[in-house]
Amino acid sequence: MKRIVVIGSISMDLVVTSDKRPQAGETVIGESFRTVPGGKGANQAVAASKLGSAVQMVGCIGNDPFGQQIVENFKQHGVDVAHVRVIPNEVTGTAHIVLAEADNSIVVVQSANKQVFFTEEELDQLLDEQSFVLLQLEIPIETVRQVTAYCKEKGIPVLLNPAPSQPLPSEVIEDVTYLTPNEHECRDLFKGLSVNEVLERYPNKLLVTEGVRGVRFHDGREVRHVPAIRANVVDTTGAGDTFNGALAVSLIEQEDLETAVRFAVVASGMSVEGFGAQGGMPTREDVQQRLERV
Repeated sequence: MKRIVVIGSISMDLVVTSDKRPQAGETVIGESFRTVPGGKGANQAVAASKLGSAVQMVGCIGNDPFGQQIVENFKQHGVDVAHVRVIPNEVTGTAHIVLAEADNSIVVVQSANKQVFFTEEELDQLLDEQSFVLLQLEIPIETVRQVTAYCKEKGIPVLLNPAPSQPLPSEVIEDVTYLTPNEHECRDLFKGLSVNEVLERYPNKLLVTEGVRGVRFHDGREVRHVPAIRANVVDTTGAGDTFNGALAVSLIEQEDLETAVRFAVVASGMSVEGFGAQGGMPTREDVQQRLERV
């Protein structure tokens, strides 16, 4: 059975809501504070599992209460945690999130996520022809390079969400099967080129997410645009992670790319209607019902 193997970050989100985002040197009064499991890798794993896929999470946590809470959360969502390592004398990663003015600002502290790395033998044990790998950039870039090269050699498909934005080695871009930057990350990766120019360069590989405008990709003939759905925005945190998890689910079911993108766009749009990166993530039944109305 095909399964999604998410190799990536695992964190606890520390979330503050406020009417106003503070400027440098400014203090504002917030409305609420909550801790919720997060991390881009973990979010994508939960999103894919809630949508009905078999999901294996691969990453690192600290030997602390946050790590224990996160493992329990994975189990509650049906995510396989056999390859989640506890790092002694380390703390679990955190993301410090401000929700204000219908958007979010995030500071990520990697902590245990810096310890995600593998030997060649470990990759042989972890991945096989039934794997679909999902990666992000909250783990060491050397690990991302290692995994993408390994998967290219073995013929294992890889979906890389290049977030948070940072320079990528050209060989990583070439080795991945799918690349899903948002519009800001796309500009950082391909400086001096328009989005359409880059899409033409990477047909059926590059998918650029553009928030409320939807997603664009090139199908080998022309640029395709899949519009976003209308949503009652509560919390935009995790919308991109939901998109990537949902896209992976649809792709391993061998849907064509446009169908997979439409499924992921609907799932992502629905995710912003609930609180927390994972709290708003829809189930498969939710997405199917919404698709029927779109």
